[in-house]
Amino acid sequence: MYRIGEFSRLARTTVKTLRYYDEVGLLKPGEVDNWSGYRYYTTNQLYPLQRIMALRQAGLSVEEIQRVLRGHNVSNILAMRRVELERDRAEVEERLTRLTCMIRQMKEGNCMQQQAIIKRIPAYTVYSRDGMVKTYSDIIPFIECTNSECLAANPGLELSEPPYCFMSYLDGEYRETEINLRFSQAVKKVGKDTLDIHFSQLPEVDAVCVYHRGAYDQIGDAYAFAFNWLEDNGYHVTDLVRECYIDGMWNKSNVEDWLTELQIPVQKG
Repeated sequence: MYRIGEFSRLARTTVKTLRYYDEVGLLKPGEVDNWSGYRYYTTNQLYPLQRIMALRQAGLSVEEIQRVLRGHNVSNILAMRRVELERDRAEVEERLTRLTCMIRQMKEGNCMQQQAIIKRIPAYTVYSRDGMVKTYSDIIPFIECTNSECLAANPGLELSEPPYCFMSYLDGEYRETEINLRFSQAVKKVGKDTLDIHFSQLPEVDAVCVYHRGAYDQIGDAYAFAFNWLEDNGYHVTDLVRECYIDGMWNKSNVEDWLTELQIPVQKG
């Protein structure tokens, strides 16, 4: 028989590991001296130890190895661990891609002034109105008219908390004039439609989100950054971009304090 130090050298592992395996019940010593407490092992234990170490190096947890040793379905346990490791690998590859993108931005002098992140946008009940405005300066009156018409038809209608409203552009390309758009406002429950205003349910979506601070006529830089980020990180757009208005002329007197969030519904790949 071998004392624990000798057996650890024979098995090419550590005393600490053998003690831990003893504590959690993976590999008990062949014998323990009742007086000294010394652990002793035999060469017959090298084979089960080798199996445990192989499973550990394959990424199985102690709990999973305990299940294997108790006779649970080994194929199922290994398959489940493979799925989890593939998910972990995908997450690591995603982080590496984002880091590569950030490093390139720094080299290009971006200084990380703009950043994109993935957010889960919850499902909402909204009322929406489609229309056309002559120029971007007509957007605010369009929003005000939409809200007035909806509330006139639905007295007491409550907005979501916190408030959530956004504009989407229907043309599919940038236009200086004759702009087709859709304004949406989240509410607590479905109300009564009007001729121009319709209620609907928006599903939960994952969205690439980028902030823009300042006047709306300068938001093009945020769009360019966001779509470059999508391409660099392997995402594709699944729905209309949402311009979500957080701060604006209604609560900030200084245009430099206006804050808009671009929310771009996406899928990976």
